[in-house]
Amino acid sequence: MVNRKHSADGPRHGDHEYDTVLIGGGIMSATLGALLTRLEPDRSILVLERLDEVAAESSAPWNNAGTGHAGLCELNYMPDPEDSTRAEEIGRQFRIARQFWESLDEPDETTFVNATPHMNVVFGERDVDYLRRRRATLQRSPLFSAMEYSENPDTIARWAPLVMAGRSGSEPVAATRYEAGTDVDFGALTHRLLSDARRRGVELRTGHEVTRLRRTTDGRWTVSGRTTTGRFSVRSRFVFVGAGGYALKLLQKARIPEVRGFAVFPIGAQFLRTGNPDVVSQHAAKVYSQADVGAPPMSVPHLDKRVVDGRESLMFGPYATFSTRLLKHGRLTDLFTTLRPHNIAPLVAVGLHNLSLVRYLLGQLLASRARKFRQLQRFCPEAQQSDWELIDAGQRAQLVKPDRRRIGVLTFGTEVVASADGSIAGLLGASPGASIAPSAMVELLSTCFPDDVARWRPVLERMMPDLYRETETTSRAEPGLARATAAARNGSAREDPSAS
Repeated sequence: MVNRKHSADGPRHGDHEYDTVLIGGGIMSATLGALLTRLEPDRSILVLERLDEVAAESSAPWNNAGTGHAGLCELNYMPDPEDSTRAEEIGRQFRIARQFWESLDEPDETTFVNATPHMNVVFGERDVDYLRRRRATLQRSPLFSAMEYSENPDTIARWAPLVMAGRSGSEPVAATRYEAGTDVDFGALTHRLLSDARRRGVELRTGHEVTRLRRTTDGRWTVSGRTTTGRFSVRSRFVFVGAGGYALKLLQKARIPEVRGFAVFPIGAQFLRTGNPDVVSQHAAKVYSQADVGAPPMSVPHLDKRVVDGRESLMFGPYATFSTRLLKHGRLTDLFTTLRPHNIAPLVAVGLHNLSLVRYLLGQLLASRARKFRQLQRFCPEAQQSDWELIDAGQRAQLVKPDRRRIGVLTFGTEVVASADGSIAGLLGASPGASIAPSAMVELLSTCFPDDVARWRPVLERMMPDLYRETETTSRAEPGLARATAAARNGSAREDPSAS
């Protein structure tokens, strides 16, 4: 380990070697940086961000729905109403995230977390039956025991007046409500985490785009790229690629065999947004419903109260978009730079195996603004078009993985990928899963530094007590960190807690 710390104000001439380089200035690098400063206080850490500011891609507040995902209202985490395993795991991981955020030097969550009830509202006999059974299953878990349920239109109208106004009342309706849900400004959280890390010695360089990763004969990595004024190059013992849609491209440049056959499929999103106080005052929740038949999990419609920079707004969506950019501020050539002879077949196979997804995307791309507004009116019958504006959200790179049976499969989640020796790792998938970032980063550390896990345990347990406690979702009572480590080594993917 290089026992040298670097200035938080900028690089010092001659300082070219670090213990850790984190690529990307989003929520994942920020979380990992804040974690490492507590686990290894003397470790020299550099964060490299290609843009002129951090948290400007998927972590930015208007590039995601801001839902503090805890399995409370996301129906795509529980397609089988009798099986709550995934929802409970998401809930446990979000609880761990809250514990980590509260452990920061200046916790004050009120700057990025706002209490916002999480709800489901569904219509029709089939979906009402599903929600009734889902709630009955979740009630058995302490994580969800406070969830309310109603099939009374008057009660649901009190919970979500904007959704129920203008309906005839003839259609069956059901709703669940969990009052202690949250809206999270992940952009503000990322800034808080990086400020915390920088106070502890982490160096941050913006305007530094990594274009090359090479392993040297001594086992270290050379990380090089360009700035607005020239080139840069640093060396590191460990590299984390938290670059969102660019993660696969950079891991390919590192030439690690673990990403062979992997590809990405970019999908963007738009939302309708209003800041009209008369409209916003009628809705104080995040309300999720069922996706259309045949639509992908990320298309689950939801109407969200948002609090950004102290101002309240509502967002409805998502509406899928397509671009060959892999980042919102990327280049049109991005997708083509990831194509290799070994990942063409998996990418083509995914298109052939997911024709319903292709049809859905085509329908979304051809939809006019008026058609998109009609979708909002199915959710809120009395919505007025003049109150709402269409905004572009973040760009997601859905992960395509090779598969022996189907050639390629599309995964709607995130996955930790690490080299065999653990010297480089990255997070691939539609979204890093901001709500469960601490659990994801502990999983990554457990994979890359297995010999240090026992030594780190007391610190991790002080920050996140539930990380090692027996879970309420498994009869095996396997400790949280052990489960994360096993999942990482098995290359497991998790469904995307931020995809919607």
